[in-house]
Amino acid sequence: MTSQQTSSKAIHITIWVAQVILAGSLIWAAWMKLFQSIEQLSAMWPWAGEVPDAFVKFTGIVDLLGAMGLILPSLLRIKPNLTPIAAICIIVLMICASVFHIVRGEVSNIGANIVFALIAAFIAWGRFKKAPIISK
Repeated sequence: MTSQQTSSKAIHITIWVAQVILAGSLIWAAWMKLFQSIEQLSAMWPWAGEVPDAFVKFTGIVDLLGAMGLILPSLLRIKPNLTPIAAICIIVLMICASVFHIVRGEVSNIGANIVFALIAAFIAWGRFKKAPIISK
């Protein structure tokens, strides 16, 4: 194996690890938002008790869809160009979540949003490079 093939394989594995970590985090958040009571959620995330229940459930569905978009297209090799699109959507989601927390005066809560956005950017870069969205 050449050095370039070894490097390419290492990047591919690293991208998969990033996808699994980010998808796992989103699935955990979705599970919490969809199946925990608002009282339990608000003990961990105070904002959950201060917004409509439907908004909390909606964000859980969005988290779940984002996780599915990160994993399923690449895993099943069906429309793998959807994975970088899902990663870009997650970046947008994290920007929206950051703005939400900043507006509420919860700037200290955006650290995870920034980390998740950076991981999603890495995934988008790596998967876009491998499966360009626009065909040549």
